[in-house]
Amino acid sequence: MTVTNRATLLFLLALINFTHIVDSMLIMPLGDIFIKEFNISASQYSFLVSGYALAAFASGLAGIFLIDRFDRKTSLLFVYSGFAIGTILCGFMNTYYSLLIFRIITGLFGGIIGAIVLSVVSDLYLFAERGKAMGYLFAAFSAASAFGVPIGIYLADLSTWRLPFIIIGSLGVVIAITLFYIFPTLTDHLKLQSKQNNLKKTITNIIHDKNQVNALIAGFVLILAHFMIIPFISPYIIRNVGLSQKEIAYQFFLGGVATLFTSPIVGRLTDSKGVMKVFTILMLLSFIPTVLITNLPPIHIAIALTITTFFFVFASGRMIAPNTIITAAAPQANRGSFMSLKSSLQQLAIGLSGLISGQIIFINDQGLYQNYYIVGMISIVLGLMSIYFVAKIRVAKGN
Repeated sequence: MTVTNRATLLFLLALINFTHIVDSMLIMPLGDIFIKEFNISASQYSFLVSGYALAAFASGLAGIFLIDRFDRKTSLLFVYSGFAIGTILCGFMNTYYSLLIFRIITGLFGGIIGAIVLSVVSDLYLFAERGKAMGYLFAAFSAASAFGVPIGIYLADLSTWRLPFIIIGSLGVVIAITLFYIFPTLTDHLKLQSKQNNLKKTITNIIHDKNQVNALIAGFVLILAHFMIIPFISPYIIRNVGLSQKEIAYQFFLGGVATLFTSPIVGRLTDSKGVMKVFTILMLLSFIPTVLITNLPPIHIAIALTITTFFFVFASGRMIAPNTIITAAAPQANRGSFMSLKSSLQQLAIGLSGLISGQIIFINDQGLYQNYYIVGMISIVLGLMSIYFVAKIRVAKGN
């Protein structure tokens, strides 16, 4: 496969990530709208975030046994099409519980997308050049923040919160059709598997490999640290700091534009300077905006947006380097199964983080969020733990 073809596929994978990320992120800036429209508590709102993630955790477990048994194109087309249709249907829900149910259904499909995307990238790029590819792939997160989420917020403000979900899902259908026609069949991983592979052996191969276990723990703790504070950033900034729903769009735009430029740079630095050096520096730097955000009083919008932009840059950057080596912890033969378990555990981390933060944070009689700073401190402790676990990962043979 030529570099040109690889670049085209990487762009398509980035588009898939873009729609997937916008869908999962859009729940957060619209959180205050859901709380008011459905008259729900902060804890109930956290279930809208966690319901998707916990469903993705369940489907990810199923993917462990299935994802490496099909060519990458078939797997990706199936789960992405289901995700796109589920997202469209979310836009037609009129009650809290019906929306929650369809977020769960969408999560069942969306939960495996990340695993397949990372598996494809790992199949296409050797470890020595994977950091750069990961940087561009994670730039989709930046683009989602810079353009997808602000546009979604604008559309929600212009019409209702339902409109952006219908548009995202429809765009997903178009991308799925494109994927069907231009994406090649990728089956190299099938040739490397033992004919005696079975469900028991699939999971045994992973849990008996200490290196893969370390990588799974590292990914779990890293995501838990990241998502402890993510779901409540926008609701907190609106109620406690004083930004309007429209002004929240600037938070995502500025943070997204900044990371759109910094993510590829972090990817290249990971390849040239090493995973641990880049990861440790960015993780420690990310603690500064974490403390500031979770303790922000009412301040000028320029100061608030400066702090959130730095958080976006460091929080996004600290995900690139460790994912480069985490994806290299498993051999190609069972890489898809490993990625599916990794994705599943990370979705569990997202679900647990939302539930935990939802129990710690509450809205007081003045309508302000309380105890957010506690969540920030927990996030920092988990971040320090992730440095320890990432340092234990080694590159598997064949990467």
